[in-house]
Amino acid sequence: MFNKIVVGLDGSEASEKALSVACDLAQKYGSDIHLVHTPQPQTVAFALGAVAGYHAATTMPSAEEVQKAGETILSAGKAIAEKYGQAVTETHLETGDPAENIINCAKDCNADLIVTGRRGLGSVGALIQGSTTQRVNHLAECACLSVV
Repeated sequence: MFNKIVVGLDGSEASEKALSVACDLAQKYGSDIHLVHTPQPQTVAFALGAVAGYHAATTMPSAEEVQKAGETILSAGKAIAEKYGQAVTETHLETGDPAENIINCAKDCNADLIVTGRRGLGSVGALIQGSTTQRVNHLAECACLSVV
């Protein structure tokens, strides 16, 4: 039923829960798992210690710090999958829009299912544009599962 599952990760508890559900499905159906992460500088800045009221412009991370943070999230995702006895087929670390990257990954690998957490580490822009999960669910050409 699900040969290839794409999981969007952002380092949040919700995305880790989504990965756990994807691993359960992968075990049942013998699915390949693809992890997608799109690091966002604002989120990395927060993780590196920027706090509300602090001059975020002076604490924005370098491209290398953003890349390293993204690799850390994907490594953590692999560890979660291993905990469930699943191997990750591929990881995708892309810049740009998270929803577009998840959808493009699903198209490129002919995924049958996209799994995302419903509440992640979205930015303030998500209040205006809508969440990554909402956009994925609206634009994807395969089945989508939103995990609460």
